[in-house]
Amino acid sequence: MKIAVLFGGISTERNVSIAGGKSVIEALRQLGHEVVAVDPAFGVDKERRAESMLTDVEAYPSLEELAQFNSRSIIDCINSELFDDVEVAFLVLHGKYGEDGLIQALLEMRGIPYTGSGVKANAVAIDKAATKTLLNADGILTPQWLIVDKSDADNFDLIKDIRKGLGAKVVIKPNDQGSTIGITMVLDGNLDEIANGIREAAKYSDVIVIERFIEGRELTVGIVGDEVLPVIEIVAEGGFYDYKRKYSKGHTEYICPAEITNDVAEFTQNMAVMAHQALGCYGLSRIDFRLDEDNQPYCLEVNTIPGFTSTSLVPKAAKLLGYEFPELCQKLIDLALANNKSK
Repeated sequence: MKIAVLFGGISTERNVSIAGGKSVIEALRQLGHEVVAVDPAFGVDKERRAESMLTDVEAYPSLEELAQFNSRSIIDCINSELFDDVEVAFLVLHGKYGEDGLIQALLEMRGIPYTGSGVKANAVAIDKAATKTLLNADGILTPQWLIVDKSDADNFDLIKDIRKGLGAKVVIKPNDQGSTIGITMVLDGNLDEIANGIREAAKYSDVIVIERFIEGRELTVGIVGDEVLPVIEIVAEGGFYDYKRKYSKGHTEYICPAEITNDVAEFTQNMAVMAHQALGCYGLSRIDFRLDEDNQPYCLEVNTIPGFTSTSLVPKAAKLLGYEFPELCQKLIDLALANNKSK
């Protein structure tokens, strides 16, 4: 089968995406597929495609570096001969222009099936505020939150009201970023730190989400097709699972399966399924939670294209169910073909 693996892209998660793409390419070739490696950031420039294989996952590209890419290249890429005779696209793109429904829409117009969720689910899931609104509507607990914009960083009366409403411990996030890029945790109610957190998040998004920090444990649940994967606990050095602790070795422990009671695990998995369905996800997702001291899981967000190297969280959990990495890749391809959104 001829499969195009799309990876890299022009989001801040470019390097993470490249690492995942390399793993998927290798796995699919092991299975005997004909693989076309495609970094849409370079459009149809074949000579530069080899650059996609060179990356340092422990760092992420600056906004200045990303500004050198042209989003028009993505349209040119999908519309090019690179996709002639491609039977399915395997998406390992993260963030803007990859996990927000735009690349999915282009593939549908080209008539090419692709892995993972459709346009609508991706567009909603990348929007943290929209996701939390839908979760609330379905009775799925999510930390209390509100939305601000860049100008609010100088409004200390508003910041005081935020602290009063959400508490002294808050997490400040860009509304449509992944890999914890641009996120600030403020655990002492310091007004200047909250203001600076808003400014930091505003570098990456016009909309900023501030949510109450939930004391407790960090859990995540993957879903592949109709199978709910075992719960994983993430134990980050210093308690903050930021970019460095995600992608630098030795800073985070992953407990798989999580050491929680069967009842708590089952309840968290059920919440993951509800969140997956609330957003209309299909094929693959990973849902992140905070588990408080009363063993109540709070849903933080839904990842429609989670990290996908052989040692990423979803493959780790899938391995407990007997899926080696190449088999997991094949399952996602089979699901994509079964749910051909371009029909």
